Amino acid sequence: MDKFALVLVIIGAINWGLISLFQFDLVAAIFGGSAMLLSRIVYGVIGLAGLYCITLLFNEYEKTN
Repeated sequence: MDKFALVLVIIGAINWGLISLFQFDLVAAIFGGSAMLLSRIVYGVIGLAGLYCITLLFNEYEKTN
């Protein structure tokens, strides 16, 4: 679950970078515009993944060497 959420957050970050640099919304381009239901679902899932990833800041993982 952690890796899936992290992948979604990375996709969201890349999308925001594209919007910032090129004024191109990749999610909207793929799913038919930012107002379309499918695009809004994708935005929502990415947002939920971002909220979930906040928990990763507080998890202690056992380090293996």
